[in-house]
Amino acid sequence: MKITVQVGLLFAAIWIVIKMILFYTDSFGNNIVPSGMINILCVLLAISVGMYKFKRAQIHATSFLTDIKSGMTAGVPYTLIVSVFMFLFYSKIDPDFISHKVSDITYEMKQRVDDPVKLKRLREDNEDFEVMSKEQIYDRMTQGPLIFASAKFTMVITLLALLLLSTLNSIFVAIIYRKVVFKDAHANLLDE
Repeated sequence: MKITVQVGLLFAAIWIVIKMILFYTDSFGNNIVPSGMINILCVLLAISVGMYKFKRAQIHATSFLTDIKSGMTAGVPYTLIVSVFMFLFYSKIDPDFISHKVSDITYEMKQRVDDPVKLKRLREDNEDFEVMSKEQIYDRMTQGPLIFASAKFTMVITLLALLLLSTLNSIFVAIIYRKVVFKDAHANLLDE
């Protein structure tokens, strides 16, 4: 197995362990921002460390596209493992999280519809709401969150977001490594 794939799998395992620790210690409650930021850091570290190990193992200078490919071979396994874990986490381990978020959103929408000032503003902002009753407006507003509230949707969004992030990070890390970290190494290889 390639070293870059191993690094990607290692950092995916690290993030899963951190996510489970945060879940069982209830460190941040229902706040997903800290675990999301750690996820972004882990995918960046997977790409950086994987590409670094790949470049250190090379005896010849590599092309820019080869560097991006080595970053992606660390980022894609990370993305796949984390996305599948997110599906399992929100469907088996913490299924109440999504329903809790939906209830928070629907409660907030109910408060907006019940407040006459906010209801008037809603009707002014959306022409369709002008002729609807409060209940119809509430039903219309809650359709969106209910459609997107599932473990499958979370997995798909995680997969797409991490693939995009892996691609961009691979490009940026390759640029930084070529221009800063391995600048002298490439010059020495070209001189020989």
